Amino acid sequence: NKKDTSMVNDSTDTCKYCSTNIYEENEPENRVKAIYIVGLSAIILATALYLNFFSSQQILAEILFVTVVIISGYETIPNGFRALFKGKFSISLLITIAAVGAFLIGQGAEGASVIFLFFIAEFLEDYAGERAKKSIGSLIKLTPQTATVKRDDQKLKLHAHAVDVDEIVVVMPGDKIPLDGIIINGMSSVNQSAITGESIPVTKKEGDIVYAGTINEEGYFELRVTKRSDETVLSKIIDLVKTSQNNKSKTEAFIDKFSNYYTPTVLLIAVIVATVPPFILGLNFDTWFYRALVLLVVSCPCALAISTPVSMVSGITAGTNKGVLIKGGEYVEEMQKIKTIVFDKTGTLTEGKLEVTDIIPLNNYTKDEILEIAGSLESKSKHPLADAVVKYSEKNSITFLDVKNFESVTGKGVKGQINKKMFYIGRKGLSTIYSKFPNDLIEKLEVTGKTVLIISNQEHVIGLIGLMDKIRTSSQNTIMGLKERNIKTIMLTGDNEGTANAVSSKIGIDIHYSGLLPEDKVKIINDLILKDEHVAMVGDGVNDAPALARSNVGIAMGSAGSDVAIETADIALMHDDISKISYIIDLSRKTMSVVKQNVSLSIIVKSSFAFFAILGFVSLWMAVAFGDMGLTLVVIINALRIGNN
Repeated sequence: NKKDTSMVNDSTDTCKYCSTNIYEENEPENRVKAIYIVGLSAIILATALYLNFFSSQQILAEILFVTVVIISGYETIPNGFRALFKGKFSISLLITIAAVGAFLIGQGAEGASVIFLFFIAEFLEDYAGERAKKSIGSLIKLTPQTATVKRDDQKLKLHAHAVDVDEIVVVMPGDKIPLDGIIINGMSSVNQSAITGESIPVTKKEGDIVYAGTINEEGYFELRVTKRSDETVLSKIIDLVKTSQNNKSKTEAFIDKFSNYYTPTVLLIAVIVATVPPFILGLNFDTWFYRALVLLVVSCPCALAISTPVSMVSGITAGTNKGVLIKGGEYVEEMQKIKTIVFDKTGTLTEGKLEVTDIIPLNNYTKDEILEIAGSLESKSKHPLADAVVKYSEKNSITFLDVKNFESVTGKGVKGQINKKMFYIGRKGLSTIYSKFPNDLIEKLEVTGKTVLIISNQEHVIGLIGLMDKIRTSSQNTIMGLKERNIKTIMLTGDNEGTANAVSSKIGIDIHYSGLLPEDKVKIINDLILKDEHVAMVGDGVNDAPALARSNVGIAMGSAGSDVAIETADIALMHDDISKISYIIDLSRKTMSVVKQNVSLSIIVKSSFAFFAILGFVSLWMAVAFGDMGLTLVVIINALRIGNN
C-alpha cells in the first residue's frame, strides 16, 4: 500500500470538491450562447419589423419572424410540448400557444416578439439562479488543489486528496493553506476571511489551528495535518451551502405549490375569454382570441415563481460572505419571527477563559510576592485555574521560584515548599489554618461571580486571588442591540447564582437561570416554545447540542473550530463574533421584506395586466416586455439589494 507521490491530475473528474467545471465552465459557455441568440434574434426581428411595416415584402417578413421563433424558441417550444405530453401545463406551453395563436390570426410580428422576449426573460431568470451556484463555486475555488508535503526528507508536491492525517505540510508566503492542521514550526499572518469572515489577518504561531482555503500572508510555516481534504471545515461549508439551497422556506414551498394550480387555471380562463364572447355574445372572434393570447402571456408566473427563491439565495449568500452560514431559506424566514434569544454563558457570552481580576495581599505580603508564590506553585499544575494564574504572572514579568515537595490535592488545590517554607493555594480547607479566614473579603468576591483562590502558609492566610470568566467585549452591545429590536434575552448556565447574576447584570440580560444541567436547558427551551414563543438558542454547538436542536433556530458560535457546531446548528457563526446575532436578525427581516415586496409586486402587476388585457388595452409584446421580462428584471434587482448591507 505504497502512498501515491505523483500529482493526482486525473481525479478531478470524480473528486467531490474539485469538480469546478460544473460551476466555472458550463455556465459561462451557456451564457455566451444565450447572448449570441439574443443578438442574432434581435437583428433578424428588427429587419422583419422594418419589412413588415415599411415595405411590401410581407412574405419575407413572415419568414424572418418564423426564423426568430426557431432561434429564440429552440428550447421553449419543445419544452412546452414535452410538458403537454406528460399532462403538465408549463409556462413554456403558455408562451408556445400564444405565439402559434398570434401567427394563426396574422400577427406574426407579435408571435415572434413573444418568443424573443420570453427567451430574454428566461435568460434573466437563469442568471439569478446562477447566484446560488456561484456561492458554491466561489467556495470551491478556495479549495487548494495541491500541497507540498515532507516525506522521507523530500518535499513532494501532491494533490491535496493524497495527503493523510499527521503528515507535515509546508506552507510558503502567499500560499493557500491546503488542509486543516496545527502549526508545528514557524509563524505567520493568515487571512482567514473566507472561513471566519474576519477582515483583518490573524497572527498564527506554533500550536495554533489553521484552516484549508485560508491564505498565508507573509511568513513560512509547517503544519501537521489534522483532517483529510474531504473532512476540512471548508469542505463542510461547501456541503452546508449546497444543502441550504435545497431547504426551502414555507413561503417558497407555498409559491411552488401555488404555481402548479395557477397555470391550468389561467388556461381555463383564457379558453373562456376566447370562446364565450364570440360564440355566445356574437362578438368578433379574432379580437377575443387575441385578448385570450395576451392573457396567457401576461399571466405567466415567471416573476412570481422566482421572487422568493432569488431573494432567499441572495440572503444566504450575503450571510456566507459575512461568515454566517444559514442552512436554508426556512431559517432565514424563521429568524424574523424570533422574539426570544437564549444564550449559553460559557464560551458564548463569555470567552470560556478564566482571567485574574483581583489580587488581595494580606499579613504584610505584597502583590508581587503573592504572584511569585502563587505562580511558582501553579506552574506545576495543569488545572485551568492554575493556567490563568501562571499566564497572569508571566504577563507581569514574575520570576518563578523553585518548588520542593510539590503535591496536588484533588478537589482542593496544590501545596509545596518554597525557600524551605510550605505554602498552599486553593480552596478553604486545603491548609491547616482554619482561624482568622478573611470571610468577608471572600464573600465579597464570590458575590460578584468570581472564583477565589486562597494562598496561605502554615501560620496565616497571606492573600486572595479572584478569577472570572472574561465577558466578551461585544456581549453588552449585542444584548443592547437585541433589546432595541424588541427581543427578550435569557442566559442559561451551570455556574452558581452569584456568577450568573454578575454576568447577566453587567451585560443587561433580561432573565438568567443558574446551576443547570444540559437537560435543564432543554426543558427551559421547551417551556418557552409551549408558551408560543419563537426561540433561538445560541451556544457552542457541543454541550449545548440538545438545546440547539430543540429551539426554533439553533445558532452555533465559533464553528470554525467545531465540526459538531456545523452539523448541529441551523445557523453557524464561523468566528467567535456574537455581534453577528444582530446582523442575522436584520438580514432575516430585510430578506423577508424583499420577499413580500417581490410577491406583492408580482401579484399586483400580473393582476392589473390581466384585467387590462381582457379589456384590450395590452398587446402581446407589451405583455412580455413589461408584464413578464420587465417584472422579472425588477424582482431580480430588488433581491440583489439584500447583499448590499
